[in-house]
Amino acid sequence: MVTKEAIKNFPDSFGVYLMYDCSGAVIYVGKALSLKKRVSNYFLKNQDSVKTQILMTCVARIAYQKTRSEYGALLLEAKLIREHKPRFNISLKDDKSFPTIKITRSVFPRVFIGRRKRGEKNIDYFGPYTSAKLLRRALNFLRKSFPFCSCSKFPKKTCLYYDLHLCLGPCQGKVGEKEYIEMIRTLEDFLMKKDMELIEELSLDMRRFSGCKRFEEAAQTRDKLEALSLLASIKKAGAFKPRLYETDFQELGLAKVPERIEAFDISNIAAHQAVGSMVSFYKGKPNKSNYRRFKIKTVSEIDDYAMIEEIVRRRVTRLVKESARMPDLMVIDGGRGHLEAVRSVLSDLMVDVPVVAIAKNEELIYTVVRQEPFRFDRNSEALRLIQRLRDEAHRFALTYHKLLRKKNFFKNEERSSHKI
Repeated sequence: MVTKEAIKNFPDSFGVYLMYDCSGAVIYVGKALSLKKRVSNYFLKNQDSVKTQILMTCVARIAYQKTRSEYGALLLEAKLIREHKPRFNISLKDDKSFPTIKITRSVFPRVFIGRRKRGEKNIDYFGPYTSAKLLRRALNFLRKSFPFCSCSKFPKKTCLYYDLHLCLGPCQGKVGEKEYIEMIRTLEDFLMKKDMELIEELSLDMRRFSGCKRFEEAAQTRDKLEALSLLASIKKAGAFKPRLYETDFQELGLAKVPERIEAFDISNIAAHQAVGSMVSFYKGKPNKSNYRRFKIKTVSEIDDYAMIEEIVRRRVTRLVKESARMPDLMVIDGGRGHLEAVRSVLSDLMVDVPVVAIAKNEELIYTVVRQEPFRFDRNSEALRLIQRLRDEAHRFALTYHKLLRKKNFFKNEERSSHKI
C-alpha cells in the first residue's frame, strides 16, 4: 500500500497522475490543476468516499506526467484512459455514460451533445467521446464553420448564436430548408471522415489559404483543425463505426464497392435554358476534370424524364465511341420514373451499368433489384456518398443554369440598347 511520503516531491502544476496496483497495471487515471494538492487529498484521514477508500487499498505506486495547461491535462487524461482502460475509471467504462454528438432528423436538424437513450428515435449519433468538456469545446469550434441550430424549441426571435453568426437562424426563416440541410450534411461528412486523412487535407488547405492571403478562410480551416484534433483525442476506443461500404452496396445489388460513380441532374425553370450536369467521383472523391455539362437540345417542354434520358444517352454514347471505361455506378436525382427512363436508355444502347435513383426529402433509394424503394441507415457511409454525389450534381447543374441565364440577360440588354 502506497503512503503519503511517496508524493512529497510531486510538483504544484497541471498534469495527470496514474495509480498502479502491485502487478504494475494502471488502475486509475486522474487530472489535476495541482498534482501535489490533488493527490494529497487521497490521503486524508477522514475520507468519505467508499470508492476512494477501496481504491487506495489497491494502490502500490503513483506516478505523474506534467502538462502545460488544464486543456493539456484533459487531453492526456482521455488518451491514457483510452490506452490503459483502468478499472476504477468507472464513469468512462460504460458506453451509456459516454457523451455523443446528436443530430436530429427534423426539417431543420439541431445539433447538441447528449448521451444515448434507450428507445430514442429520429436521432443520429456521432461518437461516443470520453470528455463532455472537450466535446463542447470542439463543437464551439465547429459551429464557426457549420453554424447549426441547437435550440430544443424555436424561439420567438433570433438568439445570441444568430447574432454572433454561429447559427443560420432557421427559427425566423433566415435560411431555407435545402441550404440548411446541405450545411448539416457537410458537418456530418466532417464527423464521419477518417481523422488522419482529414487532418492532412485541412493542413494543406490552411497553408494554401494563408499563401493566397485569404485569411478568413485560413482561420475557418484552423478552427476545423482545432476541433478535429480535440475530437480525435477524446474519441473512445471501439466507438461506433458506420456499416461497411461493402455491405451497403450489396443492398443495391452490387458485388463490390464502385470506384467510379457518375451522378446526373437537370436544372430548368419552365423549360427555359434547361441544362443537365454530370459529376464524377473516383474512390469517394470528386474527379472534377471528368465533370460534364449539357444544354438540353431535344426537349422543349417541361419533361424531366426526357431530359435525363437525353443527357445520359449523350454521355454513354460518347463513352462507347471513345471505347472509354463505363462508370461502376450511375446515380440519378429522382425517383422510380427517372430510374426507368435511364434503364430504357441503357437498354437501347446495350450497355450494362448499375443505376440507382435517390429521391429528395425521404432520401429513398430506388434500384433495379427491389420493387420497393430502399432506405439506408442514416449513418451509412454509402448513403452519405450517394447524397454527396446528388448534391454536387445539383450544384453543378444550377451553376451552369444561372450562367446561361446571365449571358442571355446581357444579350437581351445589348439588343435593347441597339434598338434605342
